Amino acid sequence: MEVLPDADVDAVEAIEGVFLTQGAAGNEASIQRFVIESGAEVPEHDHPHEQVGVITEGALTFVVDGEERVVEADDTYVIPGNEPHAARNDTDEPVVGYDIFSPPRANPDWQE
Repeated sequence: MEVLPDADVDAVEAIEGVFLTQGAAGNEASIQRFVIESGAEVPEHDHPHEQVGVITEGALTFVVDGEERVVEADDTYVIPGNEPHAARNDTDEPVVGYDIFSPPRANPDWQE
């Protein structure tokens, strides 16, 4: 078993107001934490990884296929691989959550 202490990993501001922390990565999946500040947006993008997530604080608006879906604290979600999606924080509070990617997304481009 591998453990990656949170204190050993720095958050990266991947997009203005969007902070991502790369967590542990195995052979089949990886995890990252995100904090999205009020008013911040993640532009539409896609990736080959299936993305399964949970919001732990706040509410995040996803846009998938032109449809907006609000995901709130304790809600879980899944976005299939190669599905274009965007997200934004329309609230006055930060949104915190975790995404699990399969296959693993051990070296995402936002780390550069």
